[in-house]
Amino acid sequence: MLSTFTAAQQPPVRHWAIVLHGGAGIIERATMDPKTDAAYRASLRQAIEAGAAVLDKGGSSLDAIEASIRILEDDPLFNAGRGAVFAADGKNELDAAIMDGATLQAGAVADVTRTRHPISLARAVMEKSPHVLLVGAGADAFSVYAGLEQVDPSFYFTERRWESLVKQLKEEGLPIPPRPAGAPPPPAAPVADIEPANAHKYGTVGVVALDRHGDIAAGTSTGGTQAKRWGRVGDSPLIGAGTYASNQSCAVSATGTGEYFIRLTVARTVCALVQYTGMTLQQAADKVIHKELTALHGDGGVIAITPDGQMVWSFNTPGMYRARLAEGGQLEIGIYNDEP
Repeated sequence: MLSTFTAAQQPPVRHWAIVLHGGAGIIERATMDPKTDAAYRASLRQAIEAGAAVLDKGGSSLDAIEASIRILEDDPLFNAGRGAVFAADGKNELDAAIMDGATLQAGAVADVTRTRHPISLARAVMEKSPHVLLVGAGADAFSVYAGLEQVDPSFYFTERRWESLVKQLKEEGLPIPPRPAGAPPPPAAPVADIEPANAHKYGTVGVVALDRHGDIAAGTSTGGTQAKRWGRVGDSPLIGAGTYASNQSCAVSATGTGEYFIRLTVARTVCALVQYTGMTLQQAADKVIHKELTALHGDGGVIAITPDGQMVWSFNTPGMYRARLAEGGQLEIGIYNDEP
């Protein structure tokens, strides 16, 4: 027998929403030429529209997040995947995390070196293993086991990131590692960087989303900190620090100097303020970023979303690459801190 509903009994109509970031840092109009500005905005649009298309077809927040972040991981403009910065030893070591707000399931990886899309590997850890966080050679081995696309480490090489590493190591008096195997020959002249200095020294990409089922999720992917040493891992793959999602509160993806985000458990703290104090999402994000993080002299920002569709960002840096879109609404894209 078919179920029937009166108008009062009809399930609520839910609307999807999605928020995206491409890293925060010293990103200023005065040092950003119009062509580069336009390139970043076009990339942000492409990524968020990919996730929005998934949501508009009734797809899950997890699917939308993965779709958007995979695009950013393939875009050399961002410090994730193919645009990752180099560690001090000349390697690209990638981190990622994803969390399902409906179930509190999560997956994360750190120091990955051969997976084309680390966000997909993080999701595989969540869905195909009993674990939450895998690191290094074990994470790479699990990636093969899970059937994900593998690439040679030279896939991640970009000349401007390499030259930026060499410059920093020289300034710090540290040894310069050999040019990575498989990298193209050095150019005749240095490659001009297309972004402001230090804009991606501490960069990530991340997405939070709400689907038509009312479920939220968060995902983050990063190349880590330029010239990092000793196997350093930041906040991005740490659940509760750089990535967190719960249908009881909110979903958060963070970007910035990870050591401070770890100490403050930024992502979970934002959600706890929403869940237990009655703060709006914007109030909670601003309290953590502009008061607690700033008090520690940490820099960066967050994007966040709630099951009732609040979409916010908050950052204490000159800029953060960001975009948001809700079903039936207008796409918003921003870079500088003087934009809404």
